[in-house]
Amino acid sequence: MGSPGRGHGEGRDVTAQSLLKALDALGDAHQLDKITGPLQRAVRALPLGPYRAVLQGRPIGHPLHPVLVQVPIGAWTSAAVLDLVPGAGRNARLMVGMGVVSAVPAAWAGWVDWAEQPERQLRTGVVHAVSNGVAIGLYAGSWVVRGRGKPVLGRLLGFAGLTVASVAGMIGGHLAYRQAVGANKTEPIDHLVDPGWHPVGGAAEFSEGQAVRRMLGGVPLLVVRERDGEFHVLVDRCSHMAGPLSQGKVADGCVECPWHGSVFRLADGRNVGGPATAPQPTFETRLTEEGMLEVRLPGAV
Repeated sequence: MGSPGRGHGEGRDVTAQSLLKALDALGDAHQLDKITGPLQRAVRALPLGPYRAVLQGRPIGHPLHPVLVQVPIGAWTSAAVLDLVPGAGRNARLMVGMGVVSAVPAAWAGWVDWAEQPERQLRTGVVHAVSNGVAIGLYAGSWVVRGRGKPVLGRLLGFAGLTVASVAGMIGGHLAYRQAVGANKTEPIDHLVDPGWHPVGGAAEFSEGQAVRRMLGGVPLLVVRERDGEFHVLVDRCSHMAGPLSQGKVADGCVECPWHGSVFRLADGRNVGGPATAPQPTFETRLTEEGMLEVRLPGAV
């Protein structure tokens, strides 16, 4: 005989797996490419100037979108609570309106991030965005009908909006944690490289101004030799989406990722352009008496 409750546990597992498969299937929905392609080009073409970097979150070192969404979600959740309190209809409408207004910059930041993702993330992301758009529409309708003296309909639209926004949030979580959108792809480097100095090749093997790929155990490195003989060594996987920097353009003391155009300064790995919000890890370098180039992570004695 099976243990008591086993059937219920198996049922929950099946439901969880079905939900996960449905979320994963969004990234494989190739029919969405007809939508994502034109939208991506349109967002990239927007004349945002320096504000694009702000919306991407470069000044704070990580995507801005997750920060901005706290305001509309908090406002709409507060509205739902107030809708259950007698006589709080006016304050609930205020929270609904605040959520709608604050959702606009959050959506802008989300679209700018979305336009710099690979195909699977673009497909999942457009469903996330459309779901949020539906939620905003429901809440905008709720705000309007509340002002016209229809509080019951306003509450119903508000609760419907919160439900759709919650689904959109779940899809957003899938994007962030399952599909790694916005995560720093170079964060594990400190755990993958042993302390101390490591040889990566003879100095004569590296041509001036050329991007060269070398492996340090399982970690790919970008090595660039300057005209004065100085070497710059960075992690080769871009912090944005792990693009191969060694296949990118080296110019003006920087390297540009060939995938999404993130630009990193060779001297210190600082991200100075493109969608990357995290800098690129750099290595200290030295030449042995035999002319061997050795590297180590800063402070990894």
